[in-house]
Amino acid sequence: MPKEKSAGAIVFREKDNRVYYLLLHYDAGHWDFPKGHIEEGETELETVKREVEEETGISEIKIIDGFKEWVKYFFRRNYNKKEKSVWVFKIVDFYLAKTKEKEIKLSFEHKNYKWLEYKEAKNQLTFKNAKEILEKANSFLIKNYAS
Repeated sequence: MPKEKSAGAIVFREKDNRVYYLLLHYDAGHWDFPKGHIEEGETELETVKREVEEETGISEIKIIDGFKEWVKYFFRRNYNKKEKSVWVFKIVDFYLAKTKEKEIKLSFEHKNYKWLEYKEAKNQLTFKNAKEILEKANSFLIKNYAS
């Protein structure tokens, strides 16, 4: 079974003492965070910065020290219509990233985006593992950055 390793970010911004999380609507139909495959010779943090910029147009992010979580899952990949699809095992490491940028320039991989506060973001996310990562990120921010 093929294995993949990716990295991504829970991107957030602050406005009027509120935290807004960035969610992307993927072409496949689900809502999730920016993430992507780690290219050869690239560190996880380099991947995070590259993927966030490629998928959202956000070029300025600050990785928040002390937060790193991961998810694992299986998905089916169809290489082409002539071959049978295969199961792929994927692990994605997520970091917490702050930005001051609000405007988004979506990549071809996405249909839409939303900046949402925690409860709305958690409800909007499609997958249970993404909801759990958001819960951990939000708890981390409350614990470490509460005013």
